[in-house]
Amino acid sequence: MAVSLRDQPGPARVRDPGSPPVGGGEGSDTGRGRRIDVGGFCLNSLRLLADRPDLPPLVFIHGASTSLLDPLYAFRSTLEGRAHLLFVDRPGHGLSDHGPDANILPDAQGHAIARLMALRGIDRAILVGHSYGGAVAAAMALDHPERVIGTLFLAPALYPWPGGIAWYYRTARARILGALFCRLVVPWAGRLAMRAAAQGVFSPDPMPSDYLKATRAVEAVAPAAFRHNAREISALLAWTERTHHRYRTIRTPSVIITGTKDDVVSPKLHSQRLARELPQAELIAVNGLGHKPDVHATELAVAAIEKLARASSSNADEALVGE
Repeated sequence: MAVSLRDQPGPARVRDPGSPPVGGGEGSDTGRGRRIDVGGFCLNSLRLLADRPDLPPLVFIHGASTSLLDPLYAFRSTLEGRAHLLFVDRPGHGLSDHGPDANILPDAQGHAIARLMALRGIDRAILVGHSYGGAVAAAMALDHPERVIGTLFLAPALYPWPGGIAWYYRTARARILGALFCRLVVPWAGRLAMRAAAQGVFSPDPMPSDYLKATRAVEAVAPAAFRHNAREISALLAWTERTHHRYRTIRTPSVIITGTKDDVVSPKLHSQRLARELPQAELIAVNGLGHKPDVHATELAVAAIEKLARASSSNADEALVGE
């Protein structure tokens, strides 16, 4: 079922149930963020604090082949100052360490981000997960519900899909051939194909002219990064086969935004099915939109965040009345 948020009231100041402490001499991060040990390996994150937040803390979890610079590009200008924001480089991406082998799985990444939240002073947050990041957000809602106020799924990849993984990912993950392929072929071929590949992710919507530079997309074709991403995508397919039956046990509220023209992650296979299975979920299907609702439906995403915040505030008020 497609729903609209247009009937919702405008943003109102809500109780902030998970604000990180602003004292202690720590303020907002600069540059690309700060690396913090989360248990034998470091995650990089960029924390932007708000002086007078009107929304709960927000944690942004990026998709495949990118870094925290991707959601930062989409949401910083709209949300900075309205909430404490935490943009995270998932393990093996951006400036984060790979960590143990288990970190190619969404649940291990969710554990690491939950630890990071505690270390960065965030008790609970609304999670915003795009594409692969949606799987990590779902894992956190399953395994760390005490950390999750609500979840905004943006074109999430959450269920087994037909056809397996692309040939270049199959090649890249091979033990010996993969190392040679990633070292000798990927850097130059990836650079040549990068603009067309990125435009394909945005299609049928246009890719902003400054997107590749702003998100440092070239980092995705570094040999180690590309090979890690190939292993991660392969592991995601197996993980969804084992895990998708658990989604119906998620009890925190969710909003799912998908585009009807998304040719990267099938709306029917992923978003529509998730909306049927989650007990507290609303689906927003945007006619004609591709795989990047974070960039091309930003206002709609922010409205969904506001709605999740209002739901959290209402639940908190009800709990207080019942005490």
